[in-house]
This record gives sequence, structure tokens and C-alpha cells, in this order.
Amino acid sequence: MKIKILFEDEDLAVLDKPAGIVVNRAVSVKGETIQDFVEENIKLKAMFGDSTDFLSRSGVVHRLDKDTSGVLLISKNTASFVSLQSLFKERKISKKYKALVHGKVIPESGEIKAPVGRLPWNRERFGILSEGKEAQTGYRALFFYEFEKQLFSLLEVSPYTGRTHQIRIHLKYIGHSIVSDKFYAGRKTYRQDLTFCPRLFLHASNLKFKHPVTGLDIEIISGFPEDLLGVLLKMSKLDK
Repeated sequence: MKIKILFEDEDLAVLDKPAGIVVNRAVSVKGETIQDFVEENIKLKAMFGDSTDFLSRSGVVHRLDKDTSGVLLISKNTASFVSLQSLFKERKISKKYKALVHGKVIPESGEIKAPVGRLPWNRERFGILSEGKEAQTGYRALFFYEFEKQLFSLLEVSPYTGRTHQIRIHLKYIGHSIVSDKFYAGRKTYRQDLTFCPRLFLHASNLKFKHPVTGLDIEIISGFPEDLLGVLLKMSKLDK
């Protein structure tokens, strides 16, 4: 695997994860994972007595879906791992994503608050459930596009909580599913989307946090990969 390292120092590294690669190893996962890449290319400082979680996750602090690309944070030692996980739990790490969705999103900015949980009738999918966990997502429309007489919106999305598939579910909930979302856009829409967009149009573009050792503010930005940029270049940008 060739994966770009956006930032690296003695305590952490930030990867530009490609789409199509699973982050964590599992019995059900075939092929190389981000964990494999980290163990082969990043020197982790494992010490006697280190947390089992740090070792079993190879320093991977958070996760991105297999089909999502973008910024992924790796700790190189237990101290930074524990510190960064605490920052995530305390919601002190700012994450921003770019998503291309169906339709013109009105209002152009807002927040979505709806509980997310695993669907009892399909354990591989998640959805809006009254008994689910609290979930909150902010968004704002950056640009509107037209393609083959259909309207699309490019959103900047800020998940304030970190539920599985949260962004995908919340955008579907307000009637604007992400382009090429195999799980939540619907079969017909997904098949149509694949004719012009080869994969889920969701990219983790920004990560902002305080360095766990130096205390300095760090902001990492990942631009669109070529496959997603190519989709936008096919479209006509509209005036807001």
C-alpha cells in the first residue's frame, strides 16, 4: 500500500487514508488494513506495561469507514494514544468532512440531531432509532451543482459525536443521501450514481486538535483525491 503521511513527529502521525481500505484488522476482513501499513511504516514506541488497546489497535486513535477517504490520526506511544482518545471523548477534536449529496440542501446550514443505533432487523446497518445513542451533525453548503438535469450539493459536515455511519445516516434522514452510498442511498439511486461516481463521495478533509505533548494547535487538511475531484469536474457549478 502507498499511503501518504500528512504529518509525523515523535508522538503521532496523520495519514491520508485512501478509500477501499479497512482501518482495523478483524476475522472478517480480507486483505491489508491500515493497521498493517502502520506496523510496517511507522515506528510505534511500545513499552512494557503499555495499554492493551494501544497495542491491539496499532496506535489507531479513531476510525473511518472503508469507503471513506481522508485524515486519520495515529498515536506512536501509549501516552499520546490515551490523551488523544480522551480529547475525542470530550469532543475537543474538530473533524470536518466534505460530502456530495443529492438535491439542493435548504437551509444552506444547520444541525441535525437524531439518535443513531444498529438496526435490529439488519445488524450490518444503522439508522435513526429512538433507543439509539445521541448523535449531532452540523453542515453547511459550499456549492451547488447540476449534472444530467439533477441537482447536487457539496457540503462541509461537522460531526459533533462519533456514531458509526452517523454522517451518512443523518444526511439521508434530511432527504439528501450521499452520492454512491451503497448502504443508505437506495439500490436504484446507488446504481445510477456509480455511472458517474465510482465510490462513496465522503472525504475526511480537516482535523484540528491540540498536540498531546506540546499543547500546540495542529490542523491537518487533506484535499480531494483524484477520483472525487473528477466527479466534480463533470458537473456544472451553479450560483447560490
